[in-house]
Amino acid sequence: MGELIGLTNSEARELCKKPDPATNGYIMQQTMYRIKDPRKSLPFYTEVLGMQLLQKLDFPEMKFSLYFLGYENAKDIPSDKRESIEWTFSRKATIELTHNWGTETDPDPKYHNGNTEPRGFGHIGITVPDVEKACKRFEELDVEFVKKPDDGKMKGIAFIKDPDGYWIEILSPENILNVISSQSNFFEYPVMYKLH
Repeated sequence: MGELIGLTNSEARELCKKPDPATNGYIMQQTMYRIKDPRKSLPFYTEVLGMQLLQKLDFPEMKFSLYFLGYENAKDIPSDKRESIEWTFSRKATIELTHNWGTETDPDPKYHNGNTEPRGFGHIGITVPDVEKACKRFEELDVEFVKKPDDGKMKGIAFIKDPDGYWIEILSPENILNVISSQSNFFEYPVMYKLH
């Protein structure tokens, strides 16, 4: 087997097609996690990460609840239930926590986080103004770390775990350029996003 390498920039550009006009209005609306106990997950996502509960939906016949969270202003959430549901599903990049009733007292349920074999889903990413400051606060709140900002080769980013073991990357938009440029040949190639 030869040397392992990723796609070239030109190959990646050729594989990425210009979006079909029929997709205008599409958004990346949610990422769903199954959670064991909302009494642990909701404080984590609201207090630790600063998200807002946008919507709670219960499905008694199927015995599960959905909690939608995101970075929105609470004042913007409509008070009318129908309007608030439409509003929630028009937000970009929300987290949907799915709680199957009874898992909080079941000693066995474990959800695969994608970072153990077989690998799959990896993590979500949260941008913060200052990674070091955010991580100091996470330490004070007893958050479990996978990687602290000074660990490993990629300095300046961190990974924490939520109560179910899902990984969350903590990064700063200003600092990520340093992280990428120190670990890749990013600047040796033309800009990727220009379509031909």
